[in-house]
Amino acid sequence: MQDVLHKLLEPFAGGVAVDAAGTITVPRPAALAGTAMDTLVRAAVFGPQATKDVARWALWEIGQVVGVRPGSIHDLYAARGKGLTHGFTVPAINIRCLTYDSARALFRAAKRLEAGAFLVEIARSEIAYTDQRPSEYVAVLQGAALREGFRGPLFVQGDHCQANAKKYAAGAQAEIDAVKGLITEEIAAGFYNIDVDTSTLVDLSKPDLDSQQHTNYARAAEVAAHVRGLEPQGITVSVGGEIGEVGGKNSDVHELRAYMDGFNRTLAQLAPGKPGLSKISVQTGTSHGGVVLPDGSIADVTIDFETLRVLSVEARDRYGMAGAVQHGASTLPDKAFGKFPEIETAEIHLATAFQSLLFDHEALPTAFRAKLYDWLRENAAGERKAGQTDEQFFYTARKKAIGPFKREWWDLPETVRSALGATLEKQFTFLLEQLRVGGTAAVVAQHVRTPTIRRAEPAAAAQAAPDDAEAGE
Repeated sequence: MQDVLHKLLEPFAGGVAVDAAGTITVPRPAALAGTAMDTLVRAAVFGPQATKDVARWALWEIGQVVGVRPGSIHDLYAARGKGLTHGFTVPAINIRCLTYDSARALFRAAKRLEAGAFLVEIARSEIAYTDQRPSEYVAVLQGAALREGFRGPLFVQGDHCQANAKKYAAGAQAEIDAVKGLITEEIAAGFYNIDVDTSTLVDLSKPDLDSQQHTNYARAAEVAAHVRGLEPQGITVSVGGEIGEVGGKNSDVHELRAYMDGFNRTLAQLAPGKPGLSKISVQTGTSHGGVVLPDGSIADVTIDFETLRVLSVEARDRYGMAGAVQHGASTLPDKAFGKFPEIETAEIHLATAFQSLLFDHEALPTAFRAKLYDWLRENAAGERKAGQTDEQFFYTARKKAIGPFKREWWDLPETVRSALGATLEKQFTFLLEQLRVGGTAAVVAQHVRTPTIRRAEPAAAAQAAPDDAEAGE
């Protein structure tokens, strides 16, 4: 009976090999762009645990060999803080659902446009309701990039590594330790970009800005120091902070200074000589997922672009960061996206619109959509707010039907997944063009070095392979 690793690599027909020392080689890179990659990725997600471990290791090692390596965007952002590069806004794209097909669509668009300055991310809350732990997420993204022939740093980000205010009130250190635990898992998996979000701990009832931001910046610095202690050799993790919770009051320059001065002062005590933040998230009028109206449409949002511009300038000129970050942007009108690079916004976060595209797509089988909504009626009824219409309820709750039905999303007919992927690719192309990141692969190559990080072959690789090791059933 074949061992797990050899059975997983067999479909590549010699295009991927392993030597006697257990080192992965890629004699024929073209083999990565075929259906054998689909089989390997599926095993990494749905196989028995031993098979998952080996498949994820194989994907990591293949990526190291051919140049699809998780990397940090820190040095690119540092260059931007010094004025060495400008004129584009980095999209941070949350892929919650149908991750392999969605990521393939993104990498097709990025490859065609020669885009390199973009992040793929998942938040603490999303990890839970989409059933995607960090090691799985990285493996699927690497597989998608390899499948589509994308080469270059893979910037994977832990979005909203957030302290829950209620849990913090009940046990402050336990909640911060939970955030640290997640970050430890993320960095071990290849997340070399971390957004520390303790903005939930801002207390606007305090009499002055420093005291309002104190818990926010002190805890953020504590978490940042933890990050610096976990960095692999040759990697400076990009760390972001946040001064205002998305959906709250708009941020201003004085709050930014109070947070940054306090953060830098605290980090210097906790981790002397270590790099600080590369960017700062602010609030300028958006909310996560947008505001859904009774008919299911999304309310118009007015972003305070002048505040965003001023905060970006302050972040660069005073603190040497890349600039300000805009959250909750995916549901904005199309005409808004070109404004972000115009005012030199460093980064914007895009999530809910891609989820909506999948749920609302005409190619999604009607019976499958009905099954999802029936499940939500029964299992998410407690989330329904008084007075919500069905359209409002399903819009706000349907993300909870991603994880429980992950396998069924992946098992949709190929014709359906192709139609969904084509529409996603069109949307990704539009956003990459509007944000002016086409052609940034060269800028990334100039400023970012992604070291080769080889991992030891897991013990399970040499175990006898179960009959389902290849298919990942």
